[in-house]
Amino acid sequence: MRSGQGRPRRWDMITVPAYKILYSALPKAGCSSVKEALARLDPAVTLPPEAEITVKTWHRIYPTVRHYAPAWDRYQDHWRFCVVRDPAKRLMSCYTDLVLTRGALRNSPRLRASGLPLFPSPDVFFQQLDRYRRASSLVKHHSLGAHVFLGRAPARDYSRVFRTTELTWLADDLSERTGRRVTMPHGNATRTSLSVHDLKGATIDALRPFLEEEYAFLSAYYANPLGPRRHEACAIPFARVS
Repeated sequence: MRSGQGRPRRWDMITVPAYKILYSALPKAGCSSVKEALARLDPAVTLPPEAEITVKTWHRIYPTVRHYAPAWDRYQDHWRFCVVRDPAKRLMSCYTDLVLTRGALRNSPRLRASGLPLFPSPDVFFQQLDRYRRASSLVKHHSLGAHVFLGRAPARDYSRVFRTTELTWLADDLSERTGRRVTMPHGNATRTSLSVHDLKGATIDALRPFLEEEYAFLSAYYANPLGPRRHEACAIPFARVS
């Protein structure tokens, strides 16, 4: 029975074999809630007592892995789905969750040695995001481009692609496929909200290349809210991470 596992391998996809369901998790896009719903459906999963369950439980059962085409091809007979989120909101949640809610940066020895602020303002964090990524695998994992986890053609490769605002529809689809009543929990919610428009112009310009690429990738689901204006004198090069 599946109750958790060690370091995930490239071919360890998130599947519920009993119902031939495959889920590709995208960090900061409702993955805690979706994993909980699947774990409560999956007959191969043994859950700990409710009092011992935390949000980490779901990630131990179903570790998030990057898209790996050879493994993906093994599951063509599965109902394959993913959940996507507005790219700017997803990126902002990296800050509100990791920095404000969890204070996770202080737990990284490499970050402490880097000289970077451990409780940075949003503008400091995002203007220095490439440095934070290099110093912290946690920051990197949560802020990588969506294609790293979903592959290059979601609209073609998945049976369904849900927005984070459509998790009720996902629950309905899971209920129909499994014959069991599925409700979608709301896990790991961040209480503090932050909009990309709350950032300084120079910070927006530093993020613009990455966000433009993300919105282009998810253009079937989201429109880019950023205008064409650039603060060229203040723009900061933003290194691509793959």
